[in-house]
Amino acid sequence: MRLKSTLKISTMRYLFILLIAYSSCYSDCVAAYLSAPANDTLKLSLMEIVARAKNNSIAAKQAVTVKETKYWEWRTFKSNYQPQLALSGILPGYNKTYAQVLQPNGTISFQPIRNDNSSLKLDFTQSIAATGGTVYGTTELQRFSDFDRNTVLYNGTPYGIGYLQPLLQFNRLKWDKKIEPLKYQESQQAYIESQEQISLKVTEYFFDLLLAQENLHLSESNFSNTEKILNIANTKFELGKIARNEILQLQLERLNAQKSVGTAKRDVEIATLNLRSYAGIEGNERLLVLKPAPPNHTMDIPEEKVLAEALENRSDAIAFARRLAEAKRDIQKAKGENGLNATLRANLGFSNAGTRIPDVYRAPKSQQSVEIQLSIPVLDWGRSKSRTRTAEANAQLAAYEVEQARLTFRQEITTQLSLFHMMKEQMLLTEQAAGIAKEKYQIATERYVLGNLSITDLSIAFQENDRARRDEVAALRNFWAAYYQLRYLSLYDFEKNEKIKESKMIY
Repeated sequence: MRLKSTLKISTMRYLFILLIAYSSCYSDCVAAYLSAPANDTLKLSLMEIVARAKNNSIAAKQAVTVKETKYWEWRTFKSNYQPQLALSGILPGYNKTYAQVLQPNGTISFQPIRNDNSSLKLDFTQSIAATGGTVYGTTELQRFSDFDRNTVLYNGTPYGIGYLQPLLQFNRLKWDKKIEPLKYQESQQAYIESQEQISLKVTEYFFDLLLAQENLHLSESNFSNTEKILNIANTKFELGKIARNEILQLQLERLNAQKSVGTAKRDVEIATLNLRSYAGIEGNERLLVLKPAPPNHTMDIPEEKVLAEALENRSDAIAFARRLAEAKRDIQKAKGENGLNATLRANLGFSNAGTRIPDVYRAPKSQQSVEIQLSIPVLDWGRSKSRTRTAEANAQLAAYEVEQARLTFRQEITTQLSLFHMMKEQMLLTEQAAGIAKEKYQIATERYVLGNLSITDLSIAFQENDRARRDEVAALRNFWAAYYQLRYLSLYDFEKNEKIKESKMIY
């Protein structure tokens, strides 16, 4: 009996050593597989995925297109304040018809007309933003040919200058000069925000794949370990150490682990496809994402710094000033279009006529004109006053909305910063929990092999280890999501301690 007991103990020790050796070998093989270079495997870190998405994704290209559109709108606005030169004319102006001609006795006679009336004109204009007026200049030459009488006449304006000034009217140029730069600056910051939104989105897809890969690794590991433990359990069953119920339980665990492997492989394929599609990763090689290293635990982000950077960098902060300026503009527009409207026009130049072109430019005769056009509402039944009051009410409403938006803006940043610190703490706790669960799992395995742990407790240790590993990935995911959300809200890189600048796309 003593010899038989000694043999059983030796057998248990042998099985225990075999299990430990296999587990160690399996872990080393998996680690070697993940770290060894492979021609058909593309290994990418979180930072590399983010950089690829910012450069190659469809969302990035859409953001660039919107940015270019805003740029050309800005160029169009700038051109309104630059000198304009335009050439116009009628070449030729041939005409053959019958026209009515009033006779000396008051009757009308229809006479045939066949002539060419051509002209060429060069105009120069320059807008003045301060007053809303326009300085203009012109030179024109007209040629009239009467084919019936075989005569040619020339008429022209060698040069003329003038000034057009709206009086007591809304000055759009002045207000556009205040508002359009804000719009352009807002669009530039919105482009940087769109890049940070890409970072947020691709981070979700990255951790979807990382979690799927972790599940696959756990499933394969559990399946392999369950098979080994089942073999050991069969030996123990033959020795009469365990009951048939434990064998059935382990067989069920093996089947469940095998199903989990298939499900995990499917999830990896789906997550890989989603990440490739969004980030614009081409090629047929296997995609392997690397688990991000824990961030700098000493990194501190003060709330005052986040708020200051957000109010300086975000397009929303610029939009607050733009919306208030637009509200004031609308009030001035309502007042300018409801009262006295007058326009001053003055010009000075020279003109002449002759039978030859040189006659037009030889000793031209001076010409001047000054006029003021008026439009005064006499009775409008309060329409002008109503328009002004409506604009003032809308301006007040805009001020309240902007104030509410500012409060919401600040609250969002404060909340996100608190969430970031919570996720940072949770990540540290789950990292510790994963280490404890792993050690507990190893101890449970050893105890089961030695025969002093039930199969139920072993299954619980399996599940706790798996849950802790998944929780660790989930905590990392939540932390990086909170971090990139904080970057998006402030447009500030807290690791490099610098403002986030526009990144150039490389094709």
